[in-house]
Amino acid sequence: MEVKDIKDTQLAQNPVIAQMMQNNHEQVVFCNDNATGLKAIIAIHNTILGPSLGGTRMWNYNNEMEALNDVLRLSRGMTFKSSVAGLNLGGGKAVIIGDSKKIKSEALLRRFGKFVDSLGGKYITAEDVAMSSRDMEIIHMETEHVSGLPENMGGSGDPSPVTAYGVYVSMKASAKETWGSDSLSGKKVLVQGIGHVGESLVEHLTKEGAKVYVNDISDERVKNAVTKYKAEAVAADKMFDLDIDIYAPCALGASVNDDTLGRLKCKIICGAANNQLADEKKHGEMVKQKGILYAPDFVVNAGGIINVYYELEGYNRERALAHAEKIYETTWNLFQLSKQENIPTYLAAIRLAEKRLESIARINAVL
Repeated sequence: MEVKDIKDTQLAQNPVIAQMMQNNHEQVVFCNDNATGLKAIIAIHNTILGPSLGGTRMWNYNNEMEALNDVLRLSRGMTFKSSVAGLNLGGGKAVIIGDSKKIKSEALLRRFGKFVDSLGGKYITAEDVAMSSRDMEIIHMETEHVSGLPENMGGSGDPSPVTAYGVYVSMKASAKETWGSDSLSGKKVLVQGIGHVGESLVEHLTKEGAKVYVNDISDERVKNAVTKYKAEAVAADKMFDLDIDIYAPCALGASVNDDTLGRLKCKIICGAANNQLADEKKHGEMVKQKGILYAPDFVVNAGGIINVYYELEGYNRERALAHAEKIYETTWNLFQLSKQENIPTYLAAIRLAEKRLESIARINAVL
């Protein structure tokens, strides 16, 4: 064995490097600042199509390795999301480790902004779980590489309505594939997670006449959905046993797993959450075998990245919504590819994304 091979083997045995190599990540930045309590990770997966863009998530992870796993999966998903959506963006993501209610501060966010700025535009941040447009405004004090700014600063504000609209049209495409009609009237839909995106989705569904069930860790959000949209609340320990048509996961990921797939009684899985399949390959195949049509999350929830993309070139909500409407066609096309090649839908979506990445990479190589 040559010296180079020995070094490569040693690198591959490092858990961080090994995970980066597995999915071909370009760069991972670990951020630490004792003065503000900042502990963060920025992952840049791919910049073939353009600078990486992805939200910053703040979460109280159990440990740093759990945070690393999350940010690596999320950043890879952002690459595929932007590629399939036809955006000139790469995939990146950031996580700040800690309870947002306890440690979030102006000083911490500004220190994080300095780390983002140090990457020179290779990574553009935006809002995500436990982060708001106001937080982006604070981060913007230290770097220009921010999207999702408040509307009074020329930004797009809350991207949730556009994200929810993309989920809604993808769900209609899924209905057409399953039942021959894209009407959702009378369909029984479980929306898990009633945050900004989940609530907007509930509004679309109820307006079309769907029967909507809701679940959230916040009793207040559930109560609001029941009062405002006449949805029906369902307890966490009962929701996967409901007799429904569509399951819409709109909270955190990995809700499609060994346990839930053994209980789910639905024809379609289509929601806004990232990384819905606990194990991409295993559970992607399982939903296919069970006869459940899975609309891949990074296709379905692309409305958010579409929204902030248009902010970068001068925001226009109508243009963002018009682009998000194309998610219907993209969803339909990947279902056809899945059938033609007899592969799970998640893999069909990845192939669509990789096809564009490979074609642009060849152009770049020639230039």
